[in-house]
Amino acid sequence: MSTPRQHLTVDEIVEQERRLTLHHFTHDDAWKLGSLLVEMAHLRGAPVAIDIRRGAQQLFHCALPGSSADNDAWIDRKRRVVERYGESSYLVGARHRAKGTTFEESSRLDPDVYAAHGGSFPITIEGAGVVGTVTVSGLPQAEDHAMVVEALERFAAHADGSSGTAGPPS
Repeated sequence: MSTPRQHLTVDEIVEQERRLTLHHFTHDDAWKLGSLLVEMAHLRGAPVAIDIRRGAQQLFHCALPGSSADNDAWIDRKRRVVERYGESSYLVGARHRAKGTTFEESSRLDPDVYAAHGGSFPITIEGAGVVGTVTVSGLPQAEDHAMVVEALERFAAHADGSSGTAGPPS
């Protein structure tokens, strides 16, 4: 994987989210996406924790060697941003940076509860909206975000209606 650019533009992140809208997302899809992220992380030697949720239910979680309980806390903080704003944690942070401020300075939310750092991405279903989150923690925020986006792109690309795998709208 090439090193991701440190800060994507707001428009670039919005386009990622638009492009990665899925037809559906099942428990099996969560397992497939999570397993793909684990495989990617193993190949890269990435010391990450991975979490996938649909609503309040955790469907997948894996902590790889080198990750710690701190990564689980970061997952929770980034995930809460997605749940509150309906956008990726990286996009929320980028919107604040584009205004010349930070999320921590201007959101008035407790930074021990919310973190607008890259790595948590909405699971968005066509016709339903945001139904869950996929989150990675353990790398610099741009790399956490890029890993999630790459996994979602690969996941969607291998989708076919008969396999039960979610895919982007046509």
